[in-house]
Amino acid sequence: MDVEILARIQFAFTIAFHYIYPPLSIGLGLIMVIMEGLYLKTGNKIYETMCRFWTKIFALTFGIGVATGIVMEFEFGTNWATYSRFVGDIFGSALAAEGIFAFALESGFLGILLFGWNRVSPRVHFISTIGVFLGSAFSAVWITVANSWQQTPAGYKIVGEGLQAKAEIVDFWAMVLNPSSIDRMLHVWIGAFLAGAFLVLSVHAYYLIRGRYVELSTKAFKIALGVATVFSLSQLFTGHRSAEYVAEYQPAKLAAMEGHFEAEGPADLYIMGWVDKESQTTTGIGVPGGLGFLLEQDFDAPVTGLNAFPEEDRPGQVNAVFQFYHLMVAIGMALIGLTLLACFFWWRGTLFEKKWLLWVFVWAVALPQMANQFGWFAAEMGRQPWVVYGHLRTSEAFSKVVTANQILFSLIGFTLIYILLAALFFYVLNKKIKKGPYDESKIDDRPLQEGIAEAVS
Repeated sequence: MDVEILARIQFAFTIAFHYIYPPLSIGLGLIMVIMEGLYLKTGNKIYETMCRFWTKIFALTFGIGVATGIVMEFEFGTNWATYSRFVGDIFGSALAAEGIFAFALESGFLGILLFGWNRVSPRVHFISTIGVFLGSAFSAVWITVANSWQQTPAGYKIVGEGLQAKAEIVDFWAMVLNPSSIDRMLHVWIGAFLAGAFLVLSVHAYYLIRGRYVELSTKAFKIALGVATVFSLSQLFTGHRSAEYVAEYQPAKLAAMEGHFEAEGPADLYIMGWVDKESQTTTGIGVPGGLGFLLEQDFDAPVTGLNAFPEEDRPGQVNAVFQFYHLMVAIGMALIGLTLLACFFWWRGTLFEKKWLLWVFVWAVALPQMANQFGWFAAEMGRQPWVVYGHLRTSEAFSKVVTANQILFSLIGFTLIYILLAALFFYVLNKKIKKGPYDESKIDDRPLQEGIAEAVS
């Protein structure tokens, strides 16, 4: 393999592994705020206990997320020197803002969140939980702003020529509020909320099936189900808005997502299918003219296809973009169906009698993570051949002095390290889940809240 392909594989691998953890931290942060808020409102020790339990798991995801995220910053300099020079002024501002406004907030309150349960008042601890949640959410803002700028650049000027060219900010807020940043940020946030909610649903569904921590798990499951239902439905709207911006600012990406080749003509909206790039055909199940209706409310509305662009300006892996995009959409619809079905049984008062449904939730923990990954794959592969849309090609962005053997060696090394980190994460996570929120052996015939208070203390 050549340098470009290896550098892309390495960055894709490291960022895909890293992106497992920040969404969990953001989603768990929201759930913890709700749980602790209910404790302050009701005084019910059960809510405090479940929040203490999930704080431990939050700390685990936060630690692994920080460790795996640092690597990517070094890759910018080692493998993507031309790219780093071009976007340095833009990314430097965004990443500095993340450190000042997000990471400092999150890490500043993290110590109180983890170790302040018996050292500060419940209200102060609740404020620290909110601070950690907001810090993690703000981190996603600045990372998404930086990535969105690559998709829809704004508020900049180009200085220099050739390999010395770089983008400089002329309007900071135009850069931050570039055309795609708000909708993509909401889309990322909601994906994170779903990842955290489904982790909580999975663990407490497992406890309910096993008959452990029944009262606590019933309450925690309902909290997470409420969050999952609201945001799975909300994702429909943010996803649609993101697609509208892609149609306006990156029409070649949208054409690849739907396997649409005709330069100007009606485009089908596929539920599933297969794209043959060579014959320029897409076969599958779809709604004739559905993409035009989705964008313009007209089944006959023309949609710009791949043939409207020069060959060198089209995404190279059209079928891969198509599949990743449709897998993301399919999972999103499955999450809506699953949460609405659970809400129906909740309304009927039979939710926790459906063991088969609880087993579905145990394994559904992987679905939001898969949707998050597939969405990023579709977005980044669909942007090709550009690393900064319309300005810097991926083939021009990598370092000119690094060799393929050097990247391959570091890729193998990172793979081994990340396998160990994943094994450590799942080992510790499994250990904490088996241990549970409190020591069940200390709960006897006394009222549950009294027994929990002693077991936790």
